[in-house]
Amino acid sequence: MRQKWLMIALTAGAVLLLWIYRNDLLLWIEQADASSIIPVTVIAVFMSLFPVIPYPIVGGVIGAAYGPAGALIVWFGSTAASIIFFMMVRYGGFQAGGRKLIAKSKYSDKITLMFEKNAFMVLTVLRMIPVIPSIILNAYGGISRISFFIYSIASAIGKIPAMILFAMIGHSIVTNPIELLYMAVIYIIFLAIVYVIYRRWIRPAEKMPQSGVNYIPDSPADRI
Repeated sequence: MRQKWLMIALTAGAVLLLWIYRNDLLLWIEQADASSIIPVTVIAVFMSLFPVIPYPIVGGVIGAAYGPAGALIVWFGSTAASIIFFMMVRYGGFQAGGRKLIAKSKYSDKITLMFEKNAFMVLTVLRMIPVIPSIILNAYGGISRISFFIYSIASAIGKIPAMILFAMIGHSIVTNPIELLYMAVIYIIFLAIVYVIYRRWIRPAEKMPQSGVNYIPDSPADRI
């Protein structure tokens, strides 16, 4: 219990500080240079973990400041934040809260069934679908049986397209706005490919009968 309240206090403090200094941080990122990559990356992690500012905006600002290299910063920040959130839920005493969060999502039953079939591929593809909230996948991963390694790799791969898009949009607005049209076409094609993957492998899993296996463990000892 003490661990849980300590985590809550640290989270509240981080959110408060980010909220107070959010505009100053964005302004500083806009003026940052190559020597500031490490602190900018740290800020990206915290901005993704505690989104007091929508992360696509943060990604666009970083992309405008660093160009293509900004895509790597944005991707790392988002991936690291997802892993930290996963660890907070799984090891920080937030399993019950995670279950409540998932229960409120209309995607929860389908995600549970799909995870039983192929957790790695399903998580990777779902990360690429913009309409599925990332926080739901993070919380679900933390209270499910998916291993830390599989969760981390799948999340890292699945986040690549969207994070590159956020950064490149910010860069293109500053350098060559016409590139936005090309990126929109490429991303639409990419989403079409994801949709085909969904229809081919994931959607059939939704139609499978329940196996009777509860994929969400009731205690830490049940996890893999």
